[in-house]
This record gives sequence, C-alpha cells and structure tokens, in this order.
Amino acid sequence: MKAARIIEPEKPLVISDVDTPEPKDSEVLVKVKAVGVCHSDLHLWEGGYDTGDGFMKVTDRGVKFPVIPGHEIVGTITEVGGSVQGFSVGDNVLVYPWIGCGNCPACRVGNDNLCDAPRSLGVFQNGGYAEYVLVPHFKFLAKVSGIDLDAAASLACSGLTAYTAIKKANANSQHSIVIFGAGGLGLMGVQIARAITSANIICVDIDDAKLQTAKELGADSVVNSKDADATQKIISLCGGKGADSVIDFVNAPPTVKMGLAVLRKRGNLILVGLFGGSIDLSLVTVPLKAITIQGAYTGSYNDMLELLGLAKRGVINPIISKRYSLSEANAALEDLKARKILGRAVINP
Repeated sequence: MKAARIIEPEKPLVISDVDTPEPKDSEVLVKVKAVGVCHSDLHLWEGGYDTGDGFMKVTDRGVKFPVIPGHEIVGTITEVGGSVQGFSVGDNVLVYPWIGCGNCPACRVGNDNLCDAPRSLGVFQNGGYAEYVLVPHFKFLAKVSGIDLDAAASLACSGLTAYTAIKKANANSQHSIVIFGAGGLGLMGVQIARAITSANIICVDIDDAKLQTAKELGADSVVNSKDADATQKIISLCGGKGADSVIDFVNAPPTVKMGLAVLRKRGNLILVGLFGGSIDLSLVTVPLKAITIQGAYTGSYNDMLELLGLAKRGVINPIISKRYSLSEANAALEDLKARKILGRAVINP
C-alpha cells in the first residue's frame, strides 16, 4: 500500500510502498477514505512541543520513527480477524484512535485517552496517512451512516476534544462560555456549545473572517483579541462580572493571560490547545477567586459515540474546507502550519 511516513522530524514525509497489514484475531483492516490533518500531526512532524522552559521531544514520550501519522480516520472495512464480532467487510466506520494499554486506572474505567502508556494510532503506532490502517481491536470502531465520511473524520479528535471541553465548561455554569480560537477546534466548539448548552457564547480570535464564521455557526458575540479594549469587551459581554468558563483552544501565553483576566470569581479555565509556552501566574488569585484550571485532552470512546449521534442528527456540521491526495501530505501540513486552512482539512488516500 501507499503510505506517507515521517522518517525523522522536520524532514518531508516520504511517500512510498509499504506492506499492507493483515488482520488476525480481533484486528480489523480499514481502507482509509479520509484522514484529518490535525495540529497534533504537526507536533509529531516537528518532533515535539514547547514546554515553556525547553523542548519536549515526542521520542521522550515513546514515539518511534519512522511512523505513519494520522489519527482522525474514517473508512471501509476490507478484512477482519477471526474473533471480530458485530462488524463486517463493507461497513463504513469511524476509528477511535486513542488506544490505551487496557490495564491502567484510566483504561479500566473507559478513559483510554488518558492512559498511562498510550498506544494511539498515528502517534505511537501507524495511522491513517495511508491507503489502509490496521485497527488493533474492533471495540475501537463505530459504524457511520447518514453523515458525510470526510466530515466524520474530525469527530475522532478535533470534534471529540471540543465536545469534552464544552462538557467540562457546561458542568461549571451555563451562563457564559468564552471560546479562544476560531480554528477547526474552536468552530466545532461553538457548534457543540450551541447544541448542548444554553450559555451566552463569546468567541475570540485575531482573524475577523474566522470570527464571522463563528458568528454564523452560533456564537452570540465575537471579539478580536487585537482590539485594545478586548479584555473589557469580553467582561462586559459576560454581564460585567466576567466569564463563568473560558475554553482556550490555542493555549498560548497571550490567550491564557487574557483568559485569566476575563475569568470571574469561581470561574473555570479549560486549557486545550498545544501551542506551548509558559506564563507567570499570580498564585494568590487562584484561591482568592476560587478558580479552577484544568486540561481537556480528546475524550472517551463513549464521548465519541455521543458526538457521532449529534452529527447524525445534523445538530453539528464539521467544516471541511480543503481536501488533499496522499501525495500532497506535505503540502497539507505546510498549509496547516501557515494558517491557510479554515475549519478542517482531510487527506483522501
């Protein structure tokens, strides 16, 4: 099969022929119809993350090169192992890529995405930038019907991450939610917030075109963070007391700083993005304001099923703005890095 592999960080992906996997036991072979182009793929390609006080290599987390990236995978089953139940050749499926060890405390309660020793597809084992992908167990599949397959791909990561973050925000309050970032994650977050909360939704970004899209998708108000009075605007839009919940889909020093500034007493700051960096934090304000700072990382398999249900009912509509062939994998990552993609892009192997 054809596959695009990262041979070493910061070098072009190499597109070549590799052996097509053969499924056995509980394994399933899926012909990839679409795979999302995600910022996590960029971090893998770049070799790591900016931690604020250094560079954390993905190899230190257990990544081994070469690897086929791509974790937002949707496709059609072409072969099944002998122990597979409930799935057949020809089924269209969405792949849950956040595969855990199966034994740690998180995995035992169904939170494979928070596993102590993750085995995620497209990160720690070969993913979907290829014509086929081997899924280690059929329990990580969900049947897809009544929704565009390209659009379904993003539900496994960007949509799932946004869904988890909105649920955490909604648990704190339904009055006001401020969303930082109007990229693929943020725009999905706006739609999900509109669908499952009754909150006043304010979206913040530096791009007026993206903010207009956020407004069209359900944001009650939008604010350009480059405006000199952006912080006060956000506080005013939240009734003058500040935001009950802030979701930062960027998670860069400027957005986190503004997020903390607009957070009201008892507020909840949810950090999602992996932009990186660090900030100075006034420690005394955390207890005095009784604020909560927490992270949100993808979501559980059951969360993905709930999200897929929303998509099937047409409540949310993932935006696919660009499509690439497998031979254009490098161009897809370069376009994402250059912020040329509105919503989500997919590769169609």
